Amino acid sequence: MVPSVEALFAQLKLDDRDREILVAVSLRLDDRLDPLVDFAGRSAAELVGGPLGALLEIHAGRVRLADPRLAIWLRATTASSSAAAVHSRLHRLFDARGERVDADWHGARAAMHGEPATAGELTRIAREHSEAGLSERAFHLAAEAAAHSSGIERDEATLVAGVAAIAAGYAVDAARRLGSLFPGGDELYRLQGLGGLLVAEAHLRGAVPEVDTSVIQPRVDDADQWYSWARAAAFAAMLCAERGDRRGMRPWLEALRKASARVGADRELRDPVVALAWLVIGDGDGDDVSGAGPLTGSLFRALRAAVDGDVDRGLSLLAAGDSAVGVEVDPFVAGFELSPLVAAYRAVVEVLLLMWRGDIGAARDRMLHAALELPVAVPFAGLGVVVARRLDLAVLGHLGPFAKALTAALPAPPRIDQLVDRGIEAFLAGNSAEAAACMRLWCDRGAPQPTLSVPGLEEAIVVTHGASWRPHRIEPPEIGLAQRLRVQITSCSDDEWRVERPLVVAAARTLTSPFSRGRVEAMIGTRSLIKGDIAIGREHLAMARNLLEVSGATAWARAVAVRLERVEVTDGAATGDPLSSCRRVWASMLTARELEVAMLVVGGAPNRDIADSLHVSVRTVEVHLGRVFAKLEVRTRVELTVLAHRIGQFV
Repeated sequence: MVPSVEALFAQLKLDDRDREILVAVSLRLDDRLDPLVDFAGRSAAELVGGPLGALLEIHAGRVRLADPRLAIWLRATTASSSAAAVHSRLHRLFDARGERVDADWHGARAAMHGEPATAGELTRIAREHSEAGLSERAFHLAAEAAAHSSGIERDEATLVAGVAAIAAGYAVDAARRLGSLFPGGDELYRLQGLGGLLVAEAHLRGAVPEVDTSVIQPRVDDADQWYSWARAAAFAAMLCAERGDRRGMRPWLEALRKASARVGADRELRDPVVALAWLVIGDGDGDDVSGAGPLTGSLFRALRAAVDGDVDRGLSLLAAGDSAVGVEVDPFVAGFELSPLVAAYRAVVEVLLLMWRGDIGAARDRMLHAALELPVAVPFAGLGVVVARRLDLAVLGHLGPFAKALTAALPAPPRIDQLVDRGIEAFLAGNSAEAAACMRLWCDRGAPQPTLSVPGLEEAIVVTHGASWRPHRIEPPEIGLAQRLRVQITSCSDDEWRVERPLVVAAARTLTSPFSRGRVEAMIGTRSLIKGDIAIGREHLAMARNLLEVSGATAWARAVAVRLERVEVTDGAATGDPLSSCRRVWASMLTARELEVAMLVVGGAPNRDIADSLHVSVRTVEVHLGRVFAKLEVRTRVELTVLAHRIGQFV
C-alpha cells in the first residue's frame, strides 16, 4: 500500500457481503466466474447490475477486479481473521466441486495448525505454475507449503516460494524467504536460490551485496551445484552492470568464467551474459555474441541494434521475441522465461526504445499498461521509475499517480535523482530560473544519471566544460548528437553562433526523432530570438511545436506554444523584468563584479551612480563594463540593455 493507492479508494464504501466477495476475487488462484457465482450466491447479471458492477470486469466466463490496484487496497485493509474466513468458505466450495488444488490451497490458508500432508502437493503445483509464468500464484502456493512442512521439504518449498516471489517482483518476500536458507539450508537449494536472493537484496539496498565468493561457492564436485553457482554469478555480474559498478562486476564475471568452464557452459551461459553485462555498463563494442530466449537473446539483440542506430529494428526484435509461437530457453533465466520480472525487463527496454525513437505518447501508454501488471521498478536499478517520471513530465508537465506510486514503492529513493525532474517541471512551467538552479545543484552532485540514456534538460544550463556529463552512456548515435547540439547551442558565444547556426540547423535536420529534433529546434528558435532574428526564431519555434505535438510530448509542445504566442503578441518586444534570467545566463560568463556592473547598467544607472553604489572609482566601472561588452559581444549600453530584455523575454 502506497499513499496514492490508499487515496484512490479512501472514499469507497462497501457493506460486509460485497467486501467479502471482492476479497474472494483478490485471494483466489484463478479468475473463473463459476466458483465466484457459487461463493456470492448471485448470478453474473446480478453482480454486474449491483453495486459491485463498476468494480468487477466480467467477460467470457472470467471475472477480475476492474482496477488491479483494488487488490492491494483490499489485502491491506482486510483483517487476517476475515481473510481466513473467506479462505475457509472457498475451501469448502472447491472441495465440494472436487477441485483438489484450489481446495488444498484455501484449506491450508485457513488452517490454524500445520497440515504436512498438503505440503508436497502444493510445492509440486507451485513449481508447475512457476514454470508457466504464474509467479504470483506459485509464490502463494509454495509459501503455504513451507508453512506446513519441515526439514528438506521446507527448504524446497522455501526455495520455490522465494524464486517465485522475486520472479513476480516481490523483493521483500524473496529476500526474507531465500535468506532463511542461509547458512543452514540444503546446499543445492541454497545455490539454486542465491541468484534470486542477490536480485532481491540489490533491489532493496541499491547495491549488490559484497560477499566472499570463495566461501559460498560449491564445496563438492557436483555438476548441478556448480551450474547453479554459475547462474548466481551471472545474476550478480548483471546486477553490478545495471548499477554501473565495474569494480564489483569483475570478480563475479571471473566466478562465472570458472564455474561455466567447470560445467561446459561457456557458450550457452557465460558468453551471452558477459556480452550483455558489458553492453549495459556502457562498453558495447565487444564480440558479436548473443544468446537465446527473452534476455540474452532478443532483448540483448534489440538493445545492440538500437545502440548501433537502428531503433526500429530493435523494437522489431523485441516484438518477435514476444511472439506466442514458442519461447526459447534462456540459460540465464531458465525456467523463468515467462515470469513477470523477465517481462518487466523487456517492457522497460521497449519503452526506452520508444523514447529513443521519439514516440513519447506511445512510450507513456506502454509504461502505464506495464506498471499495472509487472514489477517495472526492479529492472536496471530502477530505470523504469526514472522513465515513468520523465514520460509523465513530457506529457503532463507534472508527475502523475503512476509515477508517484512507482517512486513511493521503490525501496532505495536515492537512486532517483529528483533534481532533474524538478528542473524539467519548472522549465516547462516557464520558470527558467528555478530550472537552472536545480540543474546547477545536479551538476554539483556529480550529474548522476542512468547508464541507459533518458532525456535530461540541457536547455536550462550553460555547459562550459565538455559536452557529456557521463562517459559511458548507452544510447543511439542520434540521441548523442541531439544532446551535443543542445549543449553547443547553449555554450557557444554570439560570434561563434553566427558561424555555427547553419551547421546546427543542418545537423538538426538529420534527426529522425520528433522529440529530439523538436527540442533542438526550440533552442535554435530561442537563441535566434535573443539575437534579434525574430522571423527565424518564430519559424524554428513553430517547427518545434509541431514536432513535439507529433511525438506526443504534450507538455513540451505547450511550453513552446506559449513562447511562440508571446513572440506573436509582442513581435519581439521585451517585457517584464529581465534580471533573473540575465543573472542566470550571464553568471557563467562574467565575474561576480562584472555581473553586478552589467545588471546596474541594464537597470539604467550611469557610471557615476554605479561607482558610488559599489564603492569603487568611475574608472574601475569603465574597465569592468569594457570587459562585459567584450564577453557579451555588444558595443554599447543600449545593445547590452536590448540583449538583457531579449533574454528576459525568451529564456
